[in-house]
Amino acid sequence: MQQRRLGSVQVGAIGLGGMPMSVTGRPDTERSIRTIHAALDAGVTLIDTADAYSLGSDDFGHNESLIARALASYGGDTSAVLVATKGGHTRPGGSEWAQNGSPDYLRAACDASLARLGVEAIGLYQYHRPDPRVPWAESIGALRELADAGKIRQAGISNADPDQIRQAHEILGDRLTAVQNQFSPEFRSSEKELRLCAELGLAFLPWSPLGGIGRAGDLGGRFRPFAEIAEARGVSPQQVCLAWQLSLAPVVVPIPGASRPETIRDSAAAADLTLDEQELAALNAVSPT
Repeated sequence: MQQRRLGSVQVGAIGLGGMPMSVTGRPDTERSIRTIHAALDAGVTLIDTADAYSLGSDDFGHNESLIARALASYGGDTSAVLVATKGGHTRPGGSEWAQNGSPDYLRAACDASLARLGVEAIGLYQYHRPDPRVPWAESIGALRELADAGKIRQAGISNADPDQIRQAHEILGDRLTAVQNQFSPEFRSSEKELRLCAELGLAFLPWSPLGGIGRAGDLGGRFRPFAEIAEARGVSPQQVCLAWQLSLAPVVVPIPGASRPETIRDSAAAADLTLDEQELAALNAVSPT
């Protein structure tokens, strides 16, 4: 698989999003582990997770523990795999989602993630979502402290706007290596964040990158160009979608979620799909609304 830079390391151009393996509708553990192993076999070396990826408070940290188990049981070399996790989301009262961006909470969350992942330092630790009750600079300052303490090797932020990206860059310097925002054919409002990441040399990790493409009904409407190109190329519309995103900037590393081995194999193949100028023009012209 072609490689792209994420801070101090190289990762495969397509990553794996672990969330579907731990939330409502998740598969059994055996299938999830086979999915992660299939990703590794396909050349995926970036696996994205979060402590909050779980059914709720009772199994908080489920996805981190699952990924640690899958890596430990894999028969090949995993030394190049970058596990990126997040802290700052909580699951109070069961299945609810809430936020806690206080430095004390982030420090404790990081320690818990270290234990679940079974590592001495987290490859990429990301602040999951801005907490409106906590000044942004205080939350980002906690990431700097974690990096200074050697608990995280690289820092990232998620669901951030351009001003927040710039402020985090000022606070963290070269410790900040990635921004993870929602981006897909259906959700294009993070284009300005993508451009800023390209300008600053930060990896841009689109979450939910297949929005609008995963539902067959939409492919007969405004997203039809993805289906038409896929049919002409003999590939899936999902591969066309991911290849299009890779074309937008060399800093883009999509992290499609998967819960079946065949799904991540198909997504990983997008790294080898090069779209021509005419195809890219047609896809760039697709309106998200």
